[in-house]
Amino acid sequence: MVRVVGRLALASSVAVQALAIGAGAGVLGASEAHAQSASAIVVRGNQRVDAETVRSYFTGRGPITQSVIDEGIRGLYASGLFSDVRVSRSGGGIVVAVSENQVINRVAFEGNSKVKDAVLIAEVQSKARGPFNPALVQADAQRIQEIYRRSGRYEATVEPKTIAQPNGRVDLVFEVNEGGKTKIQSIAFEGNEAFGDGTLRDQMSTTESNWLSWIKTSDVYDPDRINADLEAIRKFYLNHGYADFRVISANADLNRETNAFTLKIVVEEGAQYRYGPIEVESNVAEIDAATLRSKLQVSTGSTYNASEVDKSVEAASLELASRGYAFAQVRPRGDRNLEQRTIGLTFVVEEGARVYVERINVRGNTRTRDYVVRREFDIGEGDAYNQIFIDRAERRIKALGFFKTVRITTEPGSSPDRVIVNVDVEDQATGEFSIAGGYSSQDGIIGEIALGERNFLGRGQYARIAAQFGQNVSGFDFSFTEPYFLGYRVSAGVDAYVKRRDDTDYTSYKVDTYGGGVRFGFPVSEEISIGTRYQVYQQDLKIPSRYRDPTDDDRASAAVFEAEGKTLTSLAGLSLIYNNLDNPADPTLGFYAELKGDVAGLGGDAKYLRGTFDGRYYHPLYFDGVVGMLRAQAGHIKAFGNDDLRVLDHFSGGPDLVRGFEPQGFGPRDLGTNNNLIGSPNDDPLGGTTYFGGSAEAQFPIFGLPKEIGLKGALFADAGTVFNYEGIKSLDVDGTRLEVNAADSKKIRSSVGASLLWNSPLGPIRFDFAKVLTKAKYDETQFFRFSGGTRF
Repeated sequence: MVRVVGRLALASSVAVQALAIGAGAGVLGASEAHAQSASAIVVRGNQRVDAETVRSYFTGRGPITQSVIDEGIRGLYASGLFSDVRVSRSGGGIVVAVSENQVINRVAFEGNSKVKDAVLIAEVQSKARGPFNPALVQADAQRIQEIYRRSGRYEATVEPKTIAQPNGRVDLVFEVNEGGKTKIQSIAFEGNEAFGDGTLRDQMSTTESNWLSWIKTSDVYDPDRINADLEAIRKFYLNHGYADFRVISANADLNRETNAFTLKIVVEEGAQYRYGPIEVESNVAEIDAATLRSKLQVSTGSTYNASEVDKSVEAASLELASRGYAFAQVRPRGDRNLEQRTIGLTFVVEEGARVYVERINVRGNTRTRDYVVRREFDIGEGDAYNQIFIDRAERRIKALGFFKTVRITTEPGSSPDRVIVNVDVEDQATGEFSIAGGYSSQDGIIGEIALGERNFLGRGQYARIAAQFGQNVSGFDFSFTEPYFLGYRVSAGVDAYVKRRDDTDYTSYKVDTYGGGVRFGFPVSEEISIGTRYQVYQQDLKIPSRYRDPTDDDRASAAVFEAEGKTLTSLAGLSLIYNNLDNPADPTLGFYAELKGDVAGLGGDAKYLRGTFDGRYYHPLYFDGVVGMLRAQAGHIKAFGNDDLRVLDHFSGGPDLVRGFEPQGFGPRDLGTNNNLIGSPNDDPLGGTTYFGGSAEAQFPIFGLPKEIGLKGALFADAGTVFNYEGIKSLDVDGTRLEVNAADSKKIRSSVGASLLWNSPLGPIRFDFAKVLTKAKYDETQFFRFSGGTRF
């Protein structure tokens, strides 16, 4: 009897298996192997695995040739059920002798404190009641080690051990030595001249270790994260005109003594380019190139920006799709002029491949409804496939904030002209419960309890309910928003609110407001939107008893007496918004502008037309990490129907326009019976019908403080004015004729100062220190102002 043995120990490998199979090929000749039949296969050594299961690896594929035997041996090892497989020939039959792997009784972990058992058990492939496979166990150990590497513990070691149990079972124990965090001691750049190290580090999610390392994980070494950071730096340069930029190397050197990496990134910036000639070329006869020029967001002479090129391609593609050219594609072609440092662009329109979307699969969403994801696509099943629409949908889905991860891939469909789009997502928590507290110089001690949900019932709707309470303000508000009203890309919302304000530190009255409204939002493009709204609210102005005696010098103004009581306002409004800020929460580049128009008088007591404008422009300055901001504000209100404006409808001047002044601290004011009685209790602010102002601010990081703290400094200069009171001039109160002694000046108020900004995870807080440069003699100033709040 001749035997061929393919034997593997616990540390067996594919190479050893190959040697065993090769030995079988040498001894069992082809003619002998062909002589075997399925009925002649004898299985020995099996205890838990059925003999027919073993035979199935050698039968069902016709005659049992030598190649079938080789494949059968490989399959038995690959099953993970056996530690040893021997194939031999006995007489006219084949004997397959197997040694079954032990069964895992349980999987346990020892020594792990930074990573919980639940996380590790979900990652390992070895499972309780499954076969013990040494190769799989080693792979599990490496997988666990990789988890620790990604959390910054590069020195972590994992050693699998077994504890024998009765009946061929073993306990599998992974002994973990977690080691310390392998941090990044420093991040340095070489070759960068246009931007400083600090600016480039700001583009990275990886940070240097510092005294905040105990509460952050961004300072640990993670190769994947560093690769993503390098791509972010590349995009940053491309968006600033450096089209030839490349990363030469990124080396991380580990200091064994400090267990920390030094990361050195060598870059080559190249020249900064501007746009040369911009052309549109159409290779599709029906498409006129001139119709696409207005959609381009690039212009000759301005600094080259890769993002603008991408947006131009997207805008032109959408225009073609809207005109019925579903398969037309727009491709940018660049022409560098090295001497003039320009890049001429030609946007070429071509007829693309005729491929259709066969199916869109949404996978991984356990809570969010499918349609919430699907509606972010501008194409549907059966439509022409266009990569521009796919990329746009991916950005939109990520921007929802409902998912931890979003990945869109494609696979071939049922025919060459069909493609299947797969959207893989992972839901994340979207509920919000907050208890907030703080102090502001205007509202005093304040608090808020709020409950919100950004993905209500998995439908993508937003709902929030909150209650405020404090020294000078209290209230309640509710809001609900449906982002796709009636299935269209139109947002619709309802609001209801109650607010009670006690402004007697600055005025002689209190105001309670009750109201609500509806609103709609219409996106025109990715950057432009239009909003409409209708509000109805009732204001109840109350004068405390100490200000009610019309004969007292401390009385309230006649304009305040005129507005006393309940007044109903019915108001409709329209807004035009432009927003291309790079980061709405902490902008460094871009422009935001909002133009609003309101008309009150659709019923109710107030009748006026009102228009306001607020625009802010952000741009990095020449110093590393410094961002400049310019702001312009303006507004005008006009009563109609022969009515006077109430004191509550006028614009008031305060720190929102010019810092250094109290709330309602400047603008028209009732000086009472004595023009020299400045600052007396009855010099109520009246407000004006017109205001305008401008601000210039430079925000900068504070030297020596890690950026993770979120603290920045700022220097500012403000200027503005409020003027033209158009309310009542006199009023009889309890038989006494009260005159409004309105001080009304167009004088420009101005100030300079410094601020401390904290963009903390608990809420934005701002400290302003302002020195007033110009003012009217009756204005009320305020050197220090603190606003914001924290969560606790």
